[in-house]
Amino acid sequence: MSAAGTLPDPGIEAMRAIMQRPERTMIAVDFDGTLAPIVDDPEHAYANPRAVAALGRLGGLGLTIAVITGRPAQTAVRLGRFGSVPGLRNMIVLGQYGVERWDAATGEFSIPPEPEQIDVVAAEIEELLADLELSDARLEHKGRAIGVHTRELAQPRAAFEALLPRLHELAARHSWAVEPGKNVIEIRAPGIDKGVALRALVEETGTRQVIFAGDDLGDLPAFRMVQQLRSDGFSGLLVCSASHEEDALTELSDLIVSGPEGVADWLGRLADSLASRRP
Repeated sequence: MSAAGTLPDPGIEAMRAIMQRPERTMIAVDFDGTLAPIVDDPEHAYANPRAVAALGRLGGLGLTIAVITGRPAQTAVRLGRFGSVPGLRNMIVLGQYGVERWDAATGEFSIPPEPEQIDVVAAEIEELLADLELSDARLEHKGRAIGVHTRELAQPRAAFEALLPRLHELAARHSWAVEPGKNVIEIRAPGIDKGVALRALVEETGTRQVIFAGDDLGDLPAFRMVQQLRSDGFSGLLVCSASHEEDALTELSDLIVSGPEGVADWLGRLADSLASRRP
């Protein structure tokens, strides 16, 4: 892993391949904590405009651009403001860990119906919060998932640790999944994960080099998939958007940058390098 620009061997090989064949490269990124800052109210987590502009430049240089997020696809597109960026006209956004999709080329969303259990699960979560005297925790209803945010509570970490085992029990009763994050715990309907979603996009687009940037535990399946793709003969580069709240990805990463601002800086440098074809 590198925090200063010296890449390990797999990262060097990936960058060499990306420079030589940018048109066969996919750059896929997480949304919250990677493109957008983590904020108290998730409805105000707008993507860093410099990062979006850099993605547009990269798209204009022939790279395939994708966002793979736990957010609903419609929310990610709105907060990302992707629709007005010319270089993103072929962008793909996969929401709810890959269950939902938006194609910039058509402007169309593909969104399956909400699972029947969602209202029952939401009600049980509210009862659980009341039982733990945590009713002030923010609930985020995502259609196929419920996010429980502890960031705004007086003791966010203590609340998180009290909630996590209880939400695991609740999820097990419904055969649902739990995704811990940065002062947020998401309980979601079963389905695919970011790794499966990433592999499907690679196969669909025929790319041979894959960059994935993420920041949180929900991105681990995508990181592991890039490692698997490397063993299958693909080139892969793993970028961690690091913060003081989570370090689960740092040991797996080829490059570590400082949060969404660092991601924006790196994307800009990558676009500069590709525009002039220098490593």
